[in-house]
Amino acid sequence: MTQSFGLIGLAVMGENLALNIERNGFPITVYNRTPEKTEAFMVQRAHGKQVKAAYSIQDFVASLERPRKIMIMVKAGAPVDAVIAQLTPLLEPGDIIIDGGNSFHEDTARRTRELTAKDLNFVGMGVSGGEEGALNGPSLMPGGTKAAYENLEPILTKIAAQVDDGPCVTYVGPGGAGHFVKMVHNGIEYGDMQLIAEAYDLLKNALGLDHTQLHQVFAEWNTTEELDSYLIEITADIFNYIDPDTSLPLVDVILDAAGQKGTGRWTVAAAFDLAVPIPTMTAAVNARVVSFYKQERVAASKILTGPTGKYEGDSLRDSSASRTAFINKIRDALYCSKICSYAQGMALLSAASKAYHYDLNLSECARIWKGGCIIRARFLDKIKDAFNQDPQLPNLLIAPEFKQSILDKQTAWREVIAEAAKLGIPIPAFSTSLAYFDSYRREQLPQNLTQAQRDYFGAHTYERTDKPGVFHTEWTPAAEDSLQTGSTD
Repeated sequence: MTQSFGLIGLAVMGENLALNIERNGFPITVYNRTPEKTEAFMVQRAHGKQVKAAYSIQDFVASLERPRKIMIMVKAGAPVDAVIAQLTPLLEPGDIIIDGGNSFHEDTARRTRELTAKDLNFVGMGVSGGEEGALNGPSLMPGGTKAAYENLEPILTKIAAQVDDGPCVTYVGPGGAGHFVKMVHNGIEYGDMQLIAEAYDLLKNALGLDHTQLHQVFAEWNTTEELDSYLIEITADIFNYIDPDTSLPLVDVILDAAGQKGTGRWTVAAAFDLAVPIPTMTAAVNARVVSFYKQERVAASKILTGPTGKYEGDSLRDSSASRTAFINKIRDALYCSKICSYAQGMALLSAASKAYHYDLNLSECARIWKGGCIIRARFLDKIKDAFNQDPQLPNLLIAPEFKQSILDKQTAWREVIAEAAKLGIPIPAFSTSLAYFDSYRREQLPQNLTQAQRDYFGAHTYERTDKPGVFHTEWTPAAEDSLQTGSTD
């Protein structure tokens, strides 16, 4: 008998996806570069299931029904190309290769072109949800060949997370669209995590909340319409976990140096390429980079002084009421900043859709993030509805629901940021989110001066507000000198 599906790569995500596919009624063949890994999987987790092991690429391909559906779950980059190079001589026209890793979208677009020229179908598919999502239902973001998606749809709709309005999968778009959307998902994830970390910093170091109180605050926030989300839920759980070695909250003995695998940096670079401001996500990437300079920070902390006080409260209230009020202000500031982060992500997707001809449905992007993935949150329903009502919405900030939320909460947002500055607590993602909001709502920004400077030293020209055209001024004799030296911006 031939198998319905094939999967190459049996790390944690690959194993869990294989079990998910088999559980949903699709017999699967698995292959791993090291046979010992395959053997262990077959003896342990795959025992008694409709899973067949292959120990050569030839046997793997021969075991699959046509058109063959083969998912690659290996490290992004050269390993993906290497597996494709092994597969392609053995495949026949119409067969489908799916890359389910975190590949760079330009690599995915290239692979789509190369394989299409060989009459093979290629799907670059973002997969979000970690090992639990892979096993029980991830959010899937497939892009590439439309015909290939239609062939895969019966399988993908079964294995994806299921929410009230359908499975968390949709055809995203051609070429590298699926991996671009997954990249932006990860950029939003970076922003979300940094914003939550900053709220934690304020609650712990400005208000002095202990781990039990932190658990209670985040658990309560997770019951609200604004902040109910997977990341808030797991944050509440984290504060409850006691380290068996020290009897301290485990979070307190974890080194404050955060790693990254690259998708956050890719998101920032893509935003610069497309001229889309995403300052919240940029701040989140920078915060991880700064955190890694642990030894330098320890040394600097001994010689660079600044405020280290606690929140003194509101003189008009007793201390308990004042603390509660400030906790609520931090919650509001977190929500306003979160809106800005998602607004930036959706604006980046919109720009990429136009530049790369993805024809993205932003409402559907929000919908498939409602379940399975790391950024799943109740307020994604509001984002989905906003783009349903206006598919050409230029920015989420002006959608009625989100506009009103920020207008109602911005005073608290500003007070939290001002208090953090007074106390010397860095909150770069909160702060830059507010700057993004204030910049977007300003009719006049100071870049008229920037244009004047650029024209002064580099003859870059400028436009005027009172008449059409492009202008250059010889500001002083020094400007003529700068022109002769070839100075540029």
